[in-house]
Amino acid sequence: MQEEHPARAAARRSMEYVHAKKREDWIANFAEGAHIEDPIGKSPLDPSGLGHRGKAAIAAFWDRVIAPNRVLFDIARSYACGNECANVGTITTLMANGATTLVNGVFTYRVDDEGKVTNLRAYWEIGGLKVFPPLG
Repeated sequence: MQEEHPARAAARRSMEYVHAKKREDWIANFAEGAHIEDPIGKSPLDPSGLGHRGKAAIAAFWDRVIAPNRVLFDIARSYACGNECANVGTITTLMANGATTLVNGVFTYRVDDEGKVTNLRAYWEIGGLKVFPPLG
């Protein structure tokens, strides 16, 4: 039986920790100096477009973007090679205010030799974000 690809394993852990609201485990899944771009470039989530570099910035990203919401992942395909994988799928976010967002994209993970995430890059378009208002 073939062992799971290290980048795919790190991506799976990342998604599991987000779903289970395991903040410290999620942060520990990243290497020192890791870089998150979600989405890549300037956006309401990252007005500078520089991303979030280092564990302090990654923790702040969790606190601002992940913690208040429930995030669900539906990965349709995953392609791994070298020390990276690209997951193609949909992220559904159940917002604290009752709204729901859906975004389709490609989510890439690069890992170091210890299997820690060094780069998480999310390819999705703000214009492609579907927003459903709260029910009721």
